[in-house]
Parts: sequence; structure tokens; C-alpha cells
Amino acid sequence: MTISTPQAAEPPTYPIPRSSSCPYRPAAEHVALRESGPMSKVKLYNGRTAWLVTGAAEARAILSDYRRVSIRPYHGNFPLLNEEFEKVVDSGYADVLFGVDPPIHTKQRQMIMPSFTLRRAALLRTDIQRIVDDTLDEMVAKGQPADLVSQFAQPVPSAVMALILGVPWEEHADFEIPAHKLFVPELADEATDELGEYLDGLIGRKESGTGTQRKGLIDDLIVDYLHHDELTRSELVHIAMAMLVAGTDTTTNVISLGTLALLDHPEQWTALREDLNLIPAAVEEILRYVSLVEAFARVAVEDIDLGGQVIKAGDGILISCAGVNFDPLAVDEPGRFDIRRQARPSFSFSHGIHRCPGDNLARLELDIAFRSLVERFPDLKSTLPTDQIPHNNNDGTLERLYELPVVW
Repeated sequence: MTISTPQAAEPPTYPIPRSSSCPYRPAAEHVALRESGPMSKVKLYNGRTAWLVTGAAEARAILSDYRRVSIRPYHGNFPLLNEEFEKVVDSGYADVLFGVDPPIHTKQRQMIMPSFTLRRAALLRTDIQRIVDDTLDEMVAKGQPADLVSQFAQPVPSAVMALILGVPWEEHADFEIPAHKLFVPELADEATDELGEYLDGLIGRKESGTGTQRKGLIDDLIVDYLHHDELTRSELVHIAMAMLVAGTDTTTNVISLGTLALLDHPEQWTALREDLNLIPAAVEEILRYVSLVEAFARVAVEDIDLGGQVIKAGDGILISCAGVNFDPLAVDEPGRFDIRRQARPSFSFSHGIHRCPGDNLARLELDIAFRSLVERFPDLKSTLPTDQIPHNNNDGTLERLYELPVVW
């Protein structure tokens, strides 16, 4: 007699698209993946499986373990979320900062961190406020309705990163036009080439001292590292591009999605309008609730016993941003959007040695952006029902709104 054994359930396909009716929060099915425990298997677009970590404690353990866990995407089973990530790996941009392990990562991070300390960020407040005010003035001048994405959420972070990098003001169009195209899927490859050429040329002009000089991160890296042969020209271009991508697209999407979340919860918008002291807590709640980054990808290089499971060497690991931000063991009533919640840093900037180096700058930008929106436009409203606002439905890249038409 043949005895049949029960077949293991097929792992769920990942990532799980967000609902069109609520693009600013992860799908309920995504959050429900934790029901089988803080770690479970999921199936990716290419048929491979990976561990999905949804528990806050387990996520911090993985992201702190740089000895047994690698961020290098060249490992055979490294978990990529879609084919676009393969292009990034092939482009060489994975060889700086966000795709390298210590000691290379340690060296590169030390190069850029002086530009992103809390003190340096605070010194930029006046400049960022001017950028925000000028952008809102221009939006008002063009009249209602306005597209909050293209007229505010995109240009502000782009201008701030131009300031950080040291892009001369007279060249801002040469920088910002391809920078905006970088986040349009069908134009991304073209924009990457254009920006690479622009940044390489900018480095050359800064080295030769030609043109108006605006000092920034690129200047610091040229003087401190490029001229001492501790950094190649190509590496400097890649670092500048990485800073641009990380510092613009994420902030753009948090501004647009966060604004929509506030408008969809009018009592929260009203509370913010009546008490601007709630802005810092609102920023943290927006970062948590939106959970913009789908997952932080890693691969195990040694066996790891964690959360009642054994992650084998070579296994891919995805640390779910939403899983951790909605972990009921870490957040009371995680499904409730509440800007009065006691402010605590969200998991949205990751954890450990690869924690986002620009988190201080991002928080400052978001504080100024939301504060200015509420002050300037207390009666801001979307002109479209939320389920009709076009968004990318999360294909594994950052969740984004393609437009957000508003009146005030």
C-alpha cells in the first residue's frame, strides 16, 4: 500500500500589489503574510524562493548580521523583485554603497557621511525652505488645478539633491530634466546614460575650475578622495548617481503618497492644520504607514538559526518594510493611521550598517514640505477619487503616484 504524504503549500507570490483603492498603504494580504510566523517562504517572479522576514526583532537581527548576511547582488540566489533590478545589477551601480559589504561599504560610507550628519542637515533648513517656497509660488502662479506630483513632490527633492551634490544653479535644467526622466520606466535607461554623462562632465569642470562653482558633496569627494587616488572617476559618478536616486525618488513618493493619505483622512489633516507641532510625529507615521520600500534584499552566506527557522547559506532573504512597520509586537494598532501616535523612528530607512545615510536630510525635507503645504493650503483637496489616481500598483519597485491633481 502506498502512503501519500501531504504536499507543502505553494509559497505565495511576492511582491503583492497594493490595492488600487488605497495606493498609499501595503495590501492587507501583504501584512497577513506574518500570520504563519515572523519568517516565511515566498516565490519571486523568476520562480526562485526567498525568506520573507516580517517580524521586527528578526528583521533587526538579519540587518545587523553583516558577517553571515551579504548585500552583494551577484550571489546566485540573491532575491531580485523584478527584471528591472537585473538591469541595475548589470549597470555597475550595485558596486557602490547599496550593493557592497564591508570593508568596501565602510570606506564608501565614511566618504559621504560628513555631508549627511544631523548638523549638516540642519544648516540646510533655510535653503530647503526657500526651494519649497519658490516651488509652491510657481505652482500657485500656474493656477488650479495643479499636479502635486510634477509641480511639487518631484522638483523639491531634485533641487535639494542638486544643492547637496554641488550642481551649479545655471546647470540645474541639464541636471533636473534627466533626473525627472530617471523615474519614468520607459525613459529610465536613456536618463541613466544622460545623467552619467552629465555627472562625468560636471566632475571634469569642477576639477578644472571652469564655470561657476557651487560646493557640494562632489567637490568634497574630488578633493579628499579622487585626487588622492582613493576613488576612481567611474566610482565617483556611480556614487553621485546613487545619492541622486536614493535622495529624490523616495522623498518624492513619500510627499505625494503621504499627502494623499492625509487628505483621505480629513480628521488627520485638520489636526495637523490646527497644531503644526504634530508635524514631526506625522512624518514618522507617514513613513511607517506608506512603507514605501517593498523590501530590503540580502543573501545568507552562512546558516542562520532565527525565528524558529534555519536560513541556509545561499538562501535569499527579503526583509519586508511593511511587515516590520505593521508588526503588532512593535506598533499598537498598526492598521490605524494616526499622526498623534507617539513618534518613534519607523523601519523605512532600514537598520544596521546599511541604514539610509540621508535619513536626517529626508526627515528635514519632509518636515518642511508637509508644514508648508498645510500652512499655504489649509483647504487642499484632491480632485480625483483615490481609486482613480494613477499609480504603479507596486511591481516591486517603489510605490509611486503618477499624478495627484489638487485644488486649494
